[in-house]
Amino acid sequence: MHVVVVGCGRVGAGLATAIEAHGHTVAVVDRRPAAFSRLPEGFAGRTVVGVGFDRDRLRAAGVTDAGAVAAVTSGDNSNILIARVARETFGIERVVARIYDPRRAAIYERLGIPTIATVQWTTDQVLQRVLPEQAAVEWIDPSAKVVLVERVVPAGWAGTPALALDTAGGARVVAVTRLAVARVPTADLLLQDGDSVHIALAGEAVDALDERLATGPGGHR
Repeated sequence: MHVVVVGCGRVGAGLATAIEAHGHTVAVVDRRPAAFSRLPEGFAGRTVVGVGFDRDRLRAAGVTDAGAVAAVTSGDNSNILIARVARETFGIERVVARIYDPRRAAIYERLGIPTIATVQWTTDQVLQRVLPEQAAVEWIDPSAKVVLVERVVPAGWAGTPALALDTAGGARVVAVTRLAVARVPTADLLLQDGDSVHIALAGEAVDALDERLATGPGGHR
């Protein structure tokens, strides 16, 4: 697959390098020629100097043959504009925009443009480790219908099969982490106090999940 990365900062350069390492072709667009010095020696991808939402520059980067576009410049407005041009002008389905303002990120997610809200993601990750009892959402799909949450297992669930947290309503335990080692749960894996679990479920069911965890497997706090 060919991928166009717009922005050659630390994120863009690292992303382009990783894409190439996975066997795909990649083109990097940046308005500053000096930015391409961040790319590793021997980088085989294409580099294009110019503004990322310029259609001609995107064509020069091979957007008409691309399977994905990542807009990771330092500007929210530019990234959203690039994402919209890629999707609406060139029909690229796999488009992602890096957004610093989490409020904007939420708006564009609802419009169907996947975003990475850097500040909000980092804040949530730190909070989960400093205050593990605070509820947080790890990931939300672009339609906001499915979420992935991480929760620390309360003591009352110790000795209970991990898969007991699955529900007929659609909650699925996808991973259990114990002593910094994650594993996919099996039928015989029992939860221990202090384990953390990643659970995929419907967005509107998160409150019910938290209530269930708090009350314990027997329904008592």
